[in-house]
Amino acid sequence: MEIAQLHQIFLNSNGITTDTRNIKDGQIFFALKGDNFNGNKFALQALNKGASYAVIDENEYSNERDQIILFNNVLETLQKLANYHRRYLKLPILAITGSNGKTTSKELIHAVLKRKFETNATVGNLNNHIGVPLTLLSMKSTTEFGIVEMGANHPREIENLCKIAEPDFGYITNFGKAHLEGFGSVEGVIKAKSELYDFLNANNKLLFINTDDPIQFKQITASRNFTFGTSIEADVQIEYLENNKVATIKADSEEYTSKLTGSYNAINIAAAVSIGKFFEVSIESMQKAIADYKSSNNRSQIVQIGTSTLIMDAYNANPTSMTAALSSFHKHPANRKIVILGDMFELGKSSREEHDTIIKLLKDLNFEKNFLVGQNFYDSTISNSKVIKSKSFEDLADIVKLEDLHDTHILVKGSRGMALERILEVLKNRK
Repeated sequence: MEIAQLHQIFLNSNGITTDTRNIKDGQIFFALKGDNFNGNKFALQALNKGASYAVIDENEYSNERDQIILFNNVLETLQKLANYHRRYLKLPILAITGSNGKTTSKELIHAVLKRKFETNATVGNLNNHIGVPLTLLSMKSTTEFGIVEMGANHPREIENLCKIAEPDFGYITNFGKAHLEGFGSVEGVIKAKSELYDFLNANNKLLFINTDDPIQFKQITASRNFTFGTSIEADVQIEYLENNKVATIKADSEEYTSKLTGSYNAINIAAAVSIGKFFEVSIESMQKAIADYKSSNNRSQIVQIGTSTLIMDAYNANPTSMTAALSSFHKHPANRKIVILGDMFELGKSSREEHDTIIKLLKDLNFEKNFLVGQNFYDSTISNSKVIKSKSFEDLADIVKLEDLHDTHILVKGSRGMALERILEVLKNRK
């Protein structure tokens, strides 16, 4: 079967699924494989649960049922179908990547653009070689604008995602110390994330550029671009307003105030507003979009438990984002401030140094107490009298249960694998 034929079947279906646990009637099941699972084994189960077709790549799981479609490689077929659908729709696509803030930026940009367009954006952080195709295939004939988040932890991943999504516009939030184990160095991060720039430049597409970022600034002379920043030469002139409680900016003298905590989120807001200006979204609509946006999924999320206020930034962490979060929290006007930090993963040979650096920073910032959890933090030999270390979350929970947290602001941040959002239940159930 050709991709064009499969696409026609897709158009008449109820969408795509890769998981037999949540199949809807009329969906097409793609039998993806991983290190610990083989979707081919579940093809018949998918059909019995209501799938209209099952796409497989192992002949032994096929039978004479017309609903089973055999291809050489299910993942490649999913990606080719997504690219075919993207070309079929002919809608503008904005791609977003970066070391930190890409999901929050994507959500803010989506909030702004949907005030004018029928907009479809990546759900959550489905931003990899499977998530990007699924995002594209979720777009319909009524979609007027697509926003695709792209994540990567190895070279050439962004390059390959660009070949699938073929973006017309692109924005890189920043270049930080993330996934150093896969990229090798910050220079490796820059090269890999810049694969989005390479694609857009090669295809005469447009970059949105933060001129305050010297790495992004270098792209101005080599590309079609639309810029924002504090320079008077930027297309959108930004002023970052001093507000220690929520992120607030001015863009071309108009003020935008959010519910987001952390000054680092001001750049995400500036990007969303600037992109909205490029696409001629009204100022009033953008102001309302920014003001109404509420963070979720443990990203700069404010949670109240009794008299304690938690800033839940526990979705992920790397040295750049953790430093920014701590520095911003230091400026918060609260009287009592403590932090709960979890290990940062995927740092390779830099791991020990980066965890030591965070402990040194905590000494300078002088929070009331610092609770650190995870083997990397535990193994650090840097002394700090206000640091309490735990090897495991269970040990941390036992310690925190006994703390007096009355009228306290608490920053919670760590890598996804630490699952520090569990601290919410610990605090809620304290006696």
